[in-house]
Amino acid sequence: MIKIFKTFGGYVEIPKVEKGCWINVTQPTREEINRLTDEFKLPADGIQDILDADERPRVEFDDDWSLVIMRVPVENSNNTLPYITIPLGIFMTESFTLTLCLQSNEILPIEKPSPFREQYKEITDGFNFILRLFLRSGSTYLRYLKHINQQATIIEHDLEKSIKNKELNKLLKLEKCLVYFITSIKGNEIVLAKLRNSKKINTEINEDLIEDAIIENRQAMEMAQIYSDIQNGMMESFSSVISNNLNVVIKQLTLISIILMIPTLIASLFGMNIPNSFEDNGYAFPVIVIASIIISFLSVLLFRKRRWL
Repeated sequence: MIKIFKTFGGYVEIPKVEKGCWINVTQPTREEINRLTDEFKLPADGIQDILDADERPRVEFDDDWSLVIMRVPVENSNNTLPYITIPLGIFMTESFTLTLCLQSNEILPIEKPSPFREQYKEITDGFNFILRLFLRSGSTYLRYLKHINQQATIIEHDLEKSIKNKELNKLLKLEKCLVYFITSIKGNEIVLAKLRNSKKINTEINEDLIEDAIIENRQAMEMAQIYSDIQNGMMESFSSVISNNLNVVIKQLTLISIILMIPTLIASLFGMNIPNSFEDNGYAFPVIVIASIIISFLSVLLFRKRRWL
């Protein structure tokens, strides 16, 4: 899907490209990709890099265009991982600025008219627009990290009484999300450092904005690292808890088997086809049953006294 706006932020949508416009492209089709290369004169290899889900963040400067690739977090629709990161590319030329992403995201939602509707003034500076994207990306990382922490807390309560690996698998998925987040945030941090050292940031507003973006990115990095360390320790601890819970269940089953074995042993002894002085006694059966119950009850008391049961 291709949408063309008169200025950054999507305030006014226009039918064709004009100088200073912003083009937002999400989930492009083959025809739209050909249009990007033929009509907008963008490099095909750069477009394919952005559409590669594993592409790392980077900055490229050419005579006709500049390219900034960052990684942004998105919610995953399938059941593999709750969150993943994908590349978001920004092409800047003298005529327009184009953003390209392989799927819809919260940084530049294609279905909303403007992601920056809270701004009172229109954004006219391309690098200011890019820095705002980095700032929005850092805030989104922080929000998703809080959701991951909340899910981990819920799983933690379930693990306290669990003897299965289902909860550990859920924790493993959250840990993978944190690994992806940490790797992507590190890449974004390198890009922000390159942008700060470049000569493109020449206004005081952009200097303040890039510092805010770096701080937000660093906070997301620290939070992701902390949550990752906590989950690593949690997985090790609860794997031991699951093993201990399983041992407790096996011990209880063993004790129950011993208790049930007592009346079975007594019945087997008196059921043998040999003289035992009880074969002619009319009270033999109730006596044996009562004796089995009493001995089993005493065994239960003994196990409970030793706190085995």
